[in-house]
Amino acid sequence: MNYAVLFLTLLLAGGCTTAQEQEQSIPTQRQIQAYRDLTPGEHRILVDRGTEAPFTGEYNDHYETGTYHCRRCDSPLFTSEAKFDSSSGWPAFDAQIPGSVSYKPDGPRTETVCSYCSAHLGHVFTGEGFTETDTRYCINSLALTFKPHASAVFAGGCFWCIEYRFSEFDGVVQAVSGFTGGSLADPSYEEVIAGGTGHVEAVKVYYDPEAVTYRDLAVHFFEIHDPTQTDGQGPDIGEHYRSVLFYRSEDERNTAEELIAILEASGDAVDTRLRPRVIFWEAEEEHQNFYRRHGLGPRRPVVPRFSREERQ
Repeated sequence: MNYAVLFLTLLLAGGCTTAQEQEQSIPTQRQIQAYRDLTPGEHRILVDRGTEAPFTGEYNDHYETGTYHCRRCDSPLFTSEAKFDSSSGWPAFDAQIPGSVSYKPDGPRTETVCSYCSAHLGHVFTGEGFTETDTRYCINSLALTFKPHASAVFAGGCFWCIEYRFSEFDGVVQAVSGFTGGSLADPSYEEVIAGGTGHVEAVKVYYDPEAVTYRDLAVHFFEIHDPTQTDGQGPDIGEHYRSVLFYRSEDERNTAEELIAILEASGDAVDTRLRPRVIFWEAEEEHQNFYRRHGLGPRRPVVPRFSREERQ
């Protein structure tokens, strides 16, 4: 690839953007060197500003949890939380990762380009009323690569509080309330709180492993609830409120055991159980994002339990 020609092309392409967008779209030498080689089909979309046929792209009906990156320079553009089904035939997002996408006039439409390398992504439309943002980024699948997020499952009392605390933690993309650990398939909230299902109220935390580690999340878990209380948290008493860390691998189990040993060495009688991960059932919609939707805050404070050295 002739990067000198590419760099000049990108500079000239900035002529119809604002000064701020031009500054964002001018790639550094490091970014130019990081560009991946494109297939003819990718080149037609990203460089020649083409459009793939509707309902043919690999990400049109794709709904895994993760982040969509620019296929040329690998910069993050959209999260899976912003993706929705527009029935248009192309991947649709209602929000960009702030600063990741820039705009250019394209006749009656508005073109979207990667802010970091100016690669053509698709177009953006407003006023259609699909979602609350009233915005639809219509993006070519060939302009994107997808990177799945990792996940972790924790239980520590009422899931409303745990979900809230994790959702505001740096590196966490999404926190989902649900039930796990028991034998009843697809349980309802009423069935779980009635007891006898073996399930606990838990939270599935989706996170970016490039931004936060599993150890960071486990430390946070032990600091946002009381791991010494048996079968409950505060006034919430019962088997479905017990403290449980569900591990997916031996590394995760070892991390949990090390953190528990640190707490017990300081005098805490930790009652948190360690269990292998099993099926996680999402709770009903009315239990998701409960505190924010109702303008409430967690009852339990964050209690630092580890030194800086112990966190690492």
